[in-house]
Order: sequence, then C-alpha cells, then structure tokens
Amino acid sequence: QVQFVESGGGLVQSGGSLRLSCSVPGFSLDYYAVGWFRQALGKEREVISCIGYSDGSTYYRDSVKDRFTISRDNTKNIVYLQLNSLKPEDTAIYYCAANLMRSVCSSRQVEHEYSYWGQGTQVTVSS
Repeated sequence: QVQFVESGGGLVQSGGSLRLSCSVPGFSLDYYAVGWFRQALGKEREVISCIGYSDGSTYYRDSVKDRFTISRDNTKNIVYLQLNSLKPEDTAIYYCAANLMRSVCSSRQVEHEYSYWGQGTQVTVSS
C-alpha cells in the first residue's frame, strides 16, 4: 500500500520551531504537487500548504503564511514543512498527501484530489 511517512513532530513551546518531513517509500513524487494538511482534535482536516513539482508554485493557508515554509528535494523524494513562530492553535496531527491530478499549486485546493495519506505526525505547542 502506497502511503506517506511523516516525521519531525513533537512538543514545542509557543514561539518555537519544528521541521516536518514526508516521503513515500516505493513511489516517485515526480510530476505531482504535494500538500501538507493538519487536523486538530475535534476539527476537520484542512490544507495548510502545497508545493508544485518543479515550477516553484506554492500555496499557504492564511493562518500559516509568513510562519511556515514548504520545500521539496526532488532528488531525495522528500517534502519538508518548516514551522516557525508556533502557536498553541497549531497543535494538530500533520499529514502529507500527493495531488495526483496536478503538478502545480494554486489557491484552489481540493482535498479529494490528494491521495496516499500517511499516519501523520503530532505537533503539540504549549503556551
């Protein structure tokens, strides 16, 4: 079963930073946009960022703009999410998924276009 593996989560104080990583063993991310999502306890999963395959296109949810940075290393088949200036409201399980329908990102994000969901990595921000 093709599935993302996310890592890098943890417990951090408000204002702190974390770097999340995700990859898909046995599957090439070439030509696919990749998104980061999160789901807080009791809330729906939401897309927070997306990165295109090679055109440099990115998308950020307003609540994480200027604090989070998405990047990818296509030679290593890994996508990263740098989380800075973390807030308690960023506490959630963070997931990666591949957009099998698009190689670029736009402000129009449709969750059902994404596949290969992993187990996620927990990010907890204490106040």
